[in-house]
Amino acid sequence: MARIFLDTNFFIDLIEKRREIPFKKFKSHSLFLSILTLHIYIYLYKIKLPNKKIDKLLDYFNIVALDEKVFLPSFKGPFSDFEDNIQLHSAAVSECNLYLTGDKKILKLKYFGKTKIIENLDELST
Repeated sequence: MARIFLDTNFFIDLIEKRREIPFKKFKSHSLFLSILTLHIYIYLYKIKLPNKKIDKLLDYFNIVALDEKVFLPSFKGPFSDFEDNIQLHSAAVSECNLYLTGDKKILKLKYFGKTKIIENLDELST
């Protein structure tokens, strides 16, 4: 079982079905999100709270807190984009094996610490 971190766009693609992503691929894995991802999603889609869809989502995802272990290193990189840094440091702090993203700049890293960065779900073992 892998510990898988989903970046914001990957998460939104999955939840809003913007791409054909079979959720069953994740069934035997632990999924992680930054609290920032939930904030961005709720804000962009103007979701009113409380919300049953959000409550249901929380059953499937481990939420990584935005604390000083994530926040402070994010000021130093690896990128000039603070939000990308928060996502990467959230994955590292939560000891995720995999980081799912479609962001070409992030994919070029291949790894962030011990976290392998991938785009293709076929790299997941089922």
